[in-house]
Amino acid sequence: MDKSGAIKGRGARSNATSRFLPGKREAFDDGWAPEAEEDDLPRVDTQLMPDRARRILTRNDSPDIGFDRSINTYKGCEHGCVYCYARPAHAYLGLSPGQDFETKIFYKPEAVRLLEEELSKPGYRCKRVHIGGDTDPYQPAERTLKLTRGVLEVLDRFNHPFSIITKSHLITRDIDIIAPMAERKLASAAVSITTLDPKLARDMEPRAATPRRRLDAIRRLSDAGVPVMVGFAPVIPGLNDHELEQVLEAAAEAGARSAMFVTLRLPLEISPLFREWLAEVRPDRASRVMSLVRQSRGGRDYDPEWGSRMKGTGPFADLIAQRFAAACRRLGLNEHRTEVDSTAFRRPPRSGDQLGLFDAA
Repeated sequence: MDKSGAIKGRGARSNATSRFLPGKREAFDDGWAPEAEEDDLPRVDTQLMPDRARRILTRNDSPDIGFDRSINTYKGCEHGCVYCYARPAHAYLGLSPGQDFETKIFYKPEAVRLLEEELSKPGYRCKRVHIGGDTDPYQPAERTLKLTRGVLEVLDRFNHPFSIITKSHLITRDIDIIAPMAERKLASAAVSITTLDPKLARDMEPRAATPRRRLDAIRRLSDAGVPVMVGFAPVIPGLNDHELEQVLEAAAEAGARSAMFVTLRLPLEISPLFREWLAEVRPDRASRVMSLVRQSRGGRDYDPEWGSRMKGTGPFADLIAQRFAAACRRLGLNEHRTEVDSTAFRRPPRSGDQLGLFDAA
């Protein structure tokens, strides 16, 4: 099989120019490239670049997202998930949503300071903040940069509730912060498991943790008293949907208390990137997968309508929802809602602050 556009350890097969740039460049196969084995594929090093953000909290008013504020310590994601809905955002930076997205990573060096400043403002009103709603907060760069850990330390000092989602086992590094906050009803975690098949996981999510490691992360978080949700996301019709029950069973056995699912979303550049990947990696299923996707999206690759964009519509989408609900009932998932305590929020005194009258007694 020709893999002339592939890069070792990366998900996207191409690197088309940002749609916001006037000139367009795109590699193509002219039929003369030799067939490449996995070990012969070229490698591209990850570039880490500082993002001089002015704010760290991102607000949204989406009716089908369960939070109104989020924190993303990174732009771009080295995990390389070919279906990632965050990919089109790289186009705004003049970069490709393809291979640039997973090789050119922006990090927010001032995340801790910015968060402390925003939470300290007199007009700030505390509500749960979601960490990782766009890109993974525990991608490989986090091992050394520790920006997500710094954010958690700030939230801990302010008694600020949060939820966090990841595909990485690295979240277990921060159990020493997350577990005590969970005991105070300030923290919950979600681990996304797309498949139990390590080969498919490697093809779709080349630098994310293996399914076994993600289950271990659920187990370790749960054993520490952290409420854990498993995310079967995305459901890819004709590719991984048959694993829905098995993934939920494995996660429940590991200690997950709740579950959610999201059907594959293919807005903007993600559709051609996914089609390209599918044609190369699963050519025997490509036409069936895309047919089922369109059946679940009103005849299109993607339907952005509020209320339906997360789950899809039509008989196939309805069947997935019914199977999910039945599996959750059988496994005891989603029986109890995880409550967070926003009343515990306190701004810690800063150096030079005057103590209260009775604090000094």
